[in-house]
Amino acid sequence: MSVEIITKSANETMALGQKIVNLARSGSVFCLTGDLGAGKTTLVKGMAQALGIKSIVQSPTFNIMKIYFDGLRPLIHIDAYRLENANIDIGLDEYIGYETGFTVIEWPEYILKLIPKSAITINITNLGEDNRKIVITGGDKTLLEGLNK
Repeated sequence: MSVEIITKSANETMALGQKIVNLARSGSVFCLTGDLGAGKTTLVKGMAQALGIKSIVQSPTFNIMKIYFDGLRPLIHIDAYRLENANIDIGLDEYIGYETGFTVIEWPEYILKLIPKSAITINITNLGEDNRKIVITGGDKTLLEGLNK
């Protein structure tokens, strides 16, 4: 089962991120796919807003991982882009599925063996200008039904 949503602005994409976090269970893992500039980090910013995170959320491309503890629950944001063909035994597995928070992974295809089967995939396609097609697959029925409303 999947849900397809079209957003027409960065604010709508962020609002969707907020809705996703409000509907998801703690410990959820979200795999974000899409081209560079598709809006993956914009969606994560919305998730962070829903959690009341005060820190500035930026793509962790050069850090690989950023952890935000200054909200209602932790948000672990991983960007695996630089891990292609690299040794991924760097401790990421300890944070993926962090039970009291949420884990968001950009470019999950580079660390597939660390991704749990229960992960929720969110594919973002840039349709031009500020329009995005966002397809969410996996997760529990409550999440997907809630996103359809």
